[in-house]
Amino acid sequence: IARPETMNAAPTTGKPAPQSVQVYGRKKTATAVAHCKRGHGLLKVNGRPLDLLEPEMMRFKLQEPVLLLGKERFEGVDIRVRVKGGGHISQVYAIRQAISKSLVAYYQKYVD
Repeated sequence: IARPETMNAAPTTGKPAPQSVQVYGRKKTATAVAHCKRGHGLLKVNGRPLDLLEPEMMRFKLQEPVLLLGKERFEGVDIRVRVKGGGHISQVYAIRQAISKSLVAYYQKYVD
């Protein structure tokens, strides 16, 4: 039985585990997995910045969580998203959902 004070520690080292959450967003057959951790406001999808994603017409949809909640909420976290499956539009909606859910989960677990 693990003691509560050691549950967050990494198993081999004495360092505490990094503060991070991993959540997913889905739309039809597209699945996006977002990994959110403490950082400097980095927001990448499949290794590319959010404002370089295609289709260009859907970029505003991808930025909705940031615009809705304000950039200051995203400044303290790094979010990296992996997405696969589905079409372009479904991937955009899955990414959007994963970004939103990851920020909510991170704030629930570590901030509030």
